[in-house]
This record gives sequence, structure tokens and C-alpha cells, in this order.
Amino acid sequence: MIEFATVVARVYVARFRLRFLLQELELSGPTVTIGRSSECQITLDDPLVSRVHAQITITDIGATVRDLGSRNGVRVNDQLIDGETLLAHDDRVRLGTQDLLFVVADGLAASARTPRATGAMAHCVHCGRPFPGEAPECPRCGAPARARSDAADTFTDVSPDPLPSWTFRLLGEVIERALAAGRLPEAERMLQRAVRDLESSRLTHRLGKGQVAEAAGYALRLAGLTRGVEWAEWTLRLHRREHMLPTSEVIQQLEALDASCQHALRPEVEALLVELGEQLLQPSEDEQRRESRLRAMVTRAAG
Repeated sequence: MIEFATVVARVYVARFRLRFLLQELELSGPTVTIGRSSECQITLDDPLVSRVHAQITITDIGATVRDLGSRNGVRVNDQLIDGETLLAHDDRVRLGTQDLLFVVADGLAASARTPRATGAMAHCVHCGRPFPGEAPECPRCGAPARARSDAADTFTDVSPDPLPSWTFRLLGEVIERALAAGRLPEAERMLQRAVRDLESSRLTHRLGKGQVAEAAGYALRLAGLTRGVEWAEWTLRLHRREHMLPTSEVIQQLEALDASCQHALRPEVEALLVELGEQLLQPSEDEQRRESRLRAMVTRAAG
């Protein structure tokens, strides 16, 4: 009788997993490192994930997660953690732009599964979306996949959701810190990543006014600091494509650019005004003021 109880107790020992897109990753412990490095037990190919980003510690009764000094931190259920944090079933662990679901699996049910081939997560260099590393191409845009050699058990059939808004918000936080610290190359790299995510998001739904305004704000700050015209041109093309009149704040940033930049922007501003002229048949007073400011920019650039 004692032996039977012992066997049952052993069978029902909890097992822990991380669920990520089409993958369910077994956490065998006692520690599991997660990061961008191929030396980690779980590898995430994401520029916002540090080489060795976080560590999960496994015991017989639970699991904890700890940030290993990463640049962008670890979030559990959208809260930035400080020190070691106990994980509960269905907690969402976020590293970089990757969202992983912590799962407490029943030991008996889990042992009945048949292990499948292992694989890792890859990150598409074209559209920026994560996908199973063993796939020959990105299922989102069809770009060829980069080969990976990291292993993880595959179980679930969870399908990816459309690009969540927190992805852009997190990139925005990184861009903001880089701009504040004067790290312009890093800010530009992250803004390019944000633009790729916005372009990917447009495949499924229109961008919100807040996203457009925020992206434009970062782009124009970068244009002002680098005295370049490329990001300002992109801002105007974005508004024209989304059929949106720039906010007062965005127009103020455009007006603050130097004269040579405003001269170079004249064709893009004119094209935007033509686009908006067909749309704003009955503009509000605020829209009329903003439109007038854009026309004044064209006049000054022509003078």
C-alpha cells in the first residue's frame, strides 16, 4: 500500500512549461536560462532580448523567474519585476517583444504525451515576426528562415495573434531611452524595427492615430538630431498613406526643422495636402488650422 502511494505521488509531480506560439517548452531545471545567445537553454532571436536575459529556477513545488541584468528587463503580467519572482499558472512572461505563457502541467497527463521533434524560435529579418525555427520560411511574409540549432519540445497548436500594441510601446520605450542618452545609431535601429512592425501590422488592420503620432514623433526627433531628411519624409508618407492629418505636435516638429530640410520636404507636404484635400470636405476649425500651417510650410520652402 505504501509503495503504491509513493508511485502515485511521483506520477503527479507538477511539470512546468513555457508556451510560445507553436511551441511548448519543457522546463526541466534546476535552472533554465533564456536569452539571445545559442548557449541559453531557450533561445529567442529578438534584438530587444539580451544575450543572457533571464533565468527560471525549478523546484519540486514551484518556479521563479529572475532578470539577469538585461537592458530591457523582464515583465510578468505586464509588471516589470525586481529580483526573483514566483510564477503561477497562466502567468505571462515578457522578454523583449516576446510573450511566453507559464504553464503548470499535470505530471500524469504530461507523461502520456509522445515527445516530438525539437526546435527553437526564429525571428524573421524581413517582417520582424517570431516563428518556429525549424520552418523553412516565415509563415507571415514568406522570407527564407535563418537556420537555428537550439532545442525545445514541441507540443501545442497555439496560433499567433496579430501584432499586439505592447510590441510597439516597448520599442518606443527603448527608442525614448536611446534618444535621451544621445545614442542615435541605437535609436535609429530600434525605430527601423518599429517601422517593420508597423508595416506588418498594416497587413491585418489600419494603424491607430496614436500609433501614427507616436511613430512620427520619434522619427522627427531623430530627423532633428541628425539633421537628415529621410525620417521626416517617411513621416509625411506615413500620414499620406494612412489618410491622416498630422497632429499639432507633429506639425510643430516639422516646423522646427531647419530651412534646408523643409525645402527638401516640400514635395511630400504638397502631396499630403492633395491627399487631404480630397478627404477633408468639411474640416473642423482645428483641422483648418493644421492644414493652414502645412500650406504655410510649403510657401516658406518655396520662398
